[in-house]
Amino acid sequence: MNFIGLVTAVATFLIIGIFHPLVIKSEYHFGVRCWWWFLLAGLAFITGSLFVTNQIASTILGVVGCSCLWSILEVFQQRKRVQRGWFPMNPKRKNEY
Repeated sequence: MNFIGLVTAVATFLIIGIFHPLVIKSEYHFGVRCWWWFLLAGLAFITGSLFVTNQIASTILGVVGCSCLWSILEVFQQRKRVQRGWFPMNPKRKNEY
């Protein structure tokens, strides 16, 4: 039996589930200026996925890397959601909105 597809699917589901609140909390505490953290992490994970020989580990590193890069867009979208009132605004950073 080949479980690579199942492991990848479960890992992807969990990674997306982790990144959703991570983006929300990052925008709340740091604003959109945290986007470069996601860029550096994404590039590091993708680079790591190129050099790992284990197929499952390489796939999961690639998914984490792409999720980090996708989070850059989501941080900016999260700011718009906060401006619309869909998510709470950090009272310490009201002047950024």
